[in-house]
This record gives sequence, structure tokens and C-alpha cells, in this order.
Amino acid sequence: MLHTQRSYGGSCVAPHHLAASAGRDVLKQGGNAVEAMVAAAAAIAVVYPHMNALGGDGFWLIHEPGKAPIAIDACGPAAGLADADFYAGETQIPERGPKAALTMAGTIGGWHEALNVASAWGKQLPLTTLLADAIHHAEAGISVTQSQEALTAKHVERLSQSPGFSDSLLLNGQVPREGERLRQPRLAATLKRLAEAGLDDFYRGELAASIAKDLEAVGSPLRLADFHDYRAQRFTPLEVTLQDATLYNLPAPTQGMASLMILGIYERLKAAEPNGFDHLHGLIEATKRAFILRDQNVTDPDRVPTPLQALLSEENIGREAAQIDPQRALPWPHEPAPGDTIWMGTVDSEGRAVSFIQSIYWEFGSGVVLPESGVLWQNRGISFSLNPDDLRGLAPGRKPFHTLNPALAKFNDGRTMVYGTMGGEGQPQTQAAVFSRYALHGMPLQQAITAPRWLLGRTWGETSTNLKLEARFDESLVSALATAGHDVEVLPDAFSDTMGHAGGIVHHPDGLIESAHDPRSNGGAASV
Repeated sequence: MLHTQRSYGGSCVAPHHLAASAGRDVLKQGGNAVEAMVAAAAAIAVVYPHMNALGGDGFWLIHEPGKAPIAIDACGPAAGLADADFYAGETQIPERGPKAALTMAGTIGGWHEALNVASAWGKQLPLTTLLADAIHHAEAGISVTQSQEALTAKHVERLSQSPGFSDSLLLNGQVPREGERLRQPRLAATLKRLAEAGLDDFYRGELAASIAKDLEAVGSPLRLADFHDYRAQRFTPLEVTLQDATLYNLPAPTQGMASLMILGIYERLKAAEPNGFDHLHGLIEATKRAFILRDQNVTDPDRVPTPLQALLSEENIGREAAQIDPQRALPWPHEPAPGDTIWMGTVDSEGRAVSFIQSIYWEFGSGVVLPESGVLWQNRGISFSLNPDDLRGLAPGRKPFHTLNPALAKFNDGRTMVYGTMGGEGQPQTQAAVFSRYALHGMPLQQAITAPRWLLGRTWGETSTNLKLEARFDESLVSALATAGHDVEVLPDAFSDTMGHAGGIVHHPDGLIESAHDPRSNGGAASV
């Protein structure tokens, strides 16, 4: 039985224990929540290469007590050359390889902008300190996790066709086995360069020149001008007000609107008890309503047809809730998107909190590992359509649709909660499960994360869009959901990777910090 961790000096939650430790160690050195998150983000890019990398995107929610939360969009847009002519002869953007590496990597820019936000909080630790753990793990080697072995084996035939993948992420041409040592010396050198020259070097320095040259050489449309033009941006987050808390999430191009809407709808349907039919059915049906509106409205921020905050009005949420049948499931022919991501959270001793998510989209992204820098590049741009008339049609400079969405809640009683998960379509659903169990139904934080979960929609490499349940749900509940019209599939695992890797931290007004991590991951909650 896992228990909620409690401390007063700060905490970092991550889906790999070495990333959580990196963040915790920065807190112990007097670093703040943002600095701890940069350390954890750098470490996770080394120790969980199948889930994220320096060549991906990121999103931040940063909260300082007494102030409004700040959102950072570190999503890279499509390359200046990424247009219909570049993909002439293709019916869709290739899922792997250089043509899939068509959007700028925003994650390093996000680290840079987050540190700018935190610069007002006092003296900062040097980058050499923040990136030290990541550099060490890249040089000394990581112990391959079970999920890295399994996902490499699943996709190695396709990924090995991407330039640089085999040399960097296989061992002697073979799938690395769980527990084997994988060294990444070129990535270590890149991290050292960032520590010494500054994070902006990734976009406007020697690293930018090297990475852009390598991308062009392998056949990506990205060029040095795309690097020079990129900067992460601060935004006002979306919000929805519940009876006892205000919830925050990211605006377009993320699906943060859907995450907020699910919980806004569910509060109107609230079940008497958690984890029974009314709880699951209510959240699942709220998910369907939210996803329908998401797919009609979420795209590049400059092309959103309806202001997303307006969709979160009390009137609109009330209308959506009123359309839910409490006993019958809405038929669900939905086309969701997969995704491979990490969520991490930090809270420092001053109560400053970060909810953070970083991704390369699919497992191992494009599969392209650049020869000089050792950077693995994302394939987020494959979510664009080659039909220019589509809501998410490809054009230079446009931002792709993102499943990523870190969550943050401010309670009326003074608590602050950061929470989230990886898992593509599952992100809003798991956020809803964790938050509703903890905040609306009074479950302890760790139990809210550990309890059995569900997923409506497709997951890694699968095409089915049914309702998937972990095996720990009671048979009578499974039967009741099926009777109500849900297309139910019970997964063989009691704790399934399909459900994502969640985590959460709650800061109380008296300084108490509660932390919990997902037993489905290799992670942990590391506290001070």
C-alpha cells in the first residue's frame, strides 16, 4: 500500500525516480519550484528517452502565492518550409522519419522563459547546477526501464529506419533490455553546452547552427531561421470556477479546455460516492461532451473559431451537463490522438508551485536522432492535416494541436494543487479521475491516483475507441456500464500503462506539502 508523502520543505513528483530526485536535490540547495522543475525536466529527457527529449515541446503553469497563475506555451510551430509543396505526393504527413520532424522544439525555450518568471523571486542557481544530474545520467548511463524496452521492441522495425535512431537508442543493433546501461555521450555534450553558454544557445547560438544543419541534412523542413524566430510565450491560463476551487489549464493549441470542462460538467452531476457507476458514467459522458467541443474548436491559437474561455462559461457548461443521460451512454464514434508524454509537479517551501508537461508526441517522436547533438526530435507536426481547409490544416508558422495540458487548482480554503498525467486522450480523463476523487469525494491523494482508472478512446498504437477499464474494477460495475451502452473492454492488467502515469502535490496554508505518484510508472515523490 502506497501512502501520501508529507513534508514541509518542498517536493517534486515525476514518472521516473531519478527526475524526482534531481528536482528534490535542487530544492535542498535552496532552489525554487521553477529551478527544481528545470532540473527534473532535463533529467527526464535523459532517463526516459521513449517519452520525451530536448527536441520536444512543453507547457507550464506557474503559481506564486497571492498572484494569478502564469501559463507558458513552449510549443514549436511548423517550419517555414512545411507546406503542401514540401509534402507533394503524400496523402498525409509521414508518421516517422525526417518529414515527421517538421515543428520547432519549444521545450528549452520553455525552461528559459520559466526561469525568467522566477528571476523575480531572488538569487538563482546556475545552470551548471540545474543540469548537473541530467549531464551525469547521460554520461554515466541510464538503466533501461521496462517501458523503454517494450516500446523499443514494439516499434524498432519502423524506428530503425529513422536517421540516428539505431546508433543512439539501440545497443549493438539490438533492443536494449530492462536493466542494461545506455549511455548518451552526445546528449551529455549538448547539455554541457547549454549549461555553459545558456539555454538560448539552442535557438541562436552554436547549438542552433549544429542542430539546424543536421535537420536539413537528413531531410527535415526545419532551418536555422526557424530557430532564430522561436521564443516561448506567456499567456493567461483558462479557468473554470467550481464550488470550492478554481481550476486552471492551458489555452489553445492544447486540450486544456476539455480538461476544465469535464470537471465543470461533472460537478453538476456529482455522484454520492466515488468509483461507482454514477461517478464513472458521469465523468465518461462529460468527457464525450468536452471532446466534441474540443475537436470543433481547438487548433492554432490564431485560428480558434470560438473563444475557449467562453466555452467554459457557467451557461455553456450547464447546457452540456443537461444533455447527459444519467443512465445511458452517448454513442461514441470518435477519432482520438495517441501521445507519449510526461507530467511533473514541484512545490517549494514558499508555496510556489509548478505544473509541467513535456512531450515528443508519439513514443520516440520522429525517431530522428541528430548526429552532432544527440537530440531526438518530436513528431508533433503529424497532427496537422494536409487538407488546407481543415481546422488543423498545415501551414508554415502554425502551431499543431496538442494533447498536453498541465493542471493547477486553487482551493477556497487556501490549498494549491498541481496534478496531471501523460497519456494523450487519457490526460483530461485521468486529471478528472484524480481531482474528483481527491477534491470532490475526499479520497487521500495517493489513493486517488492508485485507484483503478479508465480510458475512453485509443491508446498507444491501437485503433479501438472503446471504454477500457483496469482489471481491479468490480464485475458488477463493469456490467452496469455495459448495460448503459458503454462499449467496455476490461484490460488484463490491474495497473496498466494504458492509463498513463499521474502525479499530484497539494500545498496547505500551514505549509504542509502532500505528494503522491503513480504506481504504474518508474517514478516517485521526492520530498524535502
